[in-house]
Amino acid sequence: MVMKYAILSDIHANLQALAAVLDDGKAQQCTHYACLGDIVGNGGKPKECLQIIREMGMTCVRGNFDDYCLKPELDRDFKPQAAGNVKWTRSQLSVDDLDWLRCLELVRNLDGFTIVHATLDCPQRWCYAFNQVDAAANFAFQNTPVCFFGHTHVPIAFSREQTPERRTINGGTYSKFHVDAGKKYFVNPGSVGQPRDNNPKAAYAIYDLEGEIVELRRVDYDIAGAQNDIPPENRTLN
Repeated sequence: MVMKYAILSDIHANLQALAAVLDDGKAQQCTHYACLGDIVGNGGKPKECLQIIREMGMTCVRGNFDDYCLKPELDRDFKPQAAGNVKWTRSQLSVDDLDWLRCLELVRNLDGFTIVHATLDCPQRWCYAFNQVDAAANFAFQNTPVCFFGHTHVPIAFSREQTPERRTINGGTYSKFHVDAGKKYFVNPGSVGQPRDNNPKAAYAIYDLEGEIVELRRVDYDIAGAQNDIPPENRTLN
């Protein structure tokens, strides 16, 4: 059976970007979809994005913005504008939406690979993984050959090769690579809704389990429309 996963992360309530990525995933004949969290937050269409993810039955883990919407007591820890954004996002979601977010786990194992929003060593602390040192801490907790993570909004792939003599960790940008036996991979597909790598196109990854190929995809979308959806008081956050 052919299995091609579209791996989405950090949608951030960007409906236009989500729609464009899902259209591209369909064109690429993806058979399964998984989300690494931060469905909501910062963008202007949190409920609409959440509804699409839920209706698709997409496997998801919880991201930090998803989590903030569940914990009003954390609002006092944010700067006023950020707190206002979280409060507005929370106000757009129903009790049922919030209950659905609350049920999301922090780490999930799927068809031989793992998904997490931040890192496996401390998923609840929302740590960032930018370099080999960060990846090394994660690999110590990784029990599958491939783990996809988000949070940084920057597409990057780390690999660890271990021999009796030494352990080597490499990392860098990628467009497509083969998952080699004996190695572990820690891969960020970038952000659907808020890319932060100087490329405005929406980013996601495709994992072809049969071909053992990971491919980064970049997709054009209606940026102006997405910006106009954001309440004026929240736009400087984006």
